[in-house]
Amino acid sequence: MADPMRIRAQVAGDKATVRVLMSHEMESGQRKDSAGKLVPAWFINEVSASHNGKVVMTAEWGPAVSKNPFLQFVVKGAKAGDKITVTWKDSKGETRTDEATAS
Repeated sequence: MADPMRIRAQVAGDKATVRVLMSHEMESGQRKDSAGKLVPAWFINEVSASHNGKVVMTAEWGPAVSKNPFLQFVVKGAKAGDKITVTWKDSKGETRTDEATAS
């Protein structure tokens, strides 16, 4: 299982700016190892975020996203104390879900 995501949700007015740092190797499938063999592709391909249980953002990613990707988005209608949940699924079927409280 991957390390926990670092999620920060800062409220300003009626919007929350959410910043997410994900821990993932994000192999493209085009790099070779020291023996000259291709390293198999392994990358996050689905990301979703919810605000108090309601999905507010979804994304489909490919192998071109960098290692340990950073994601930032804004949620309208958020206030301090609201729950922001982020989930990803990778090309091997592994998933990770973490949540943060808006402040």
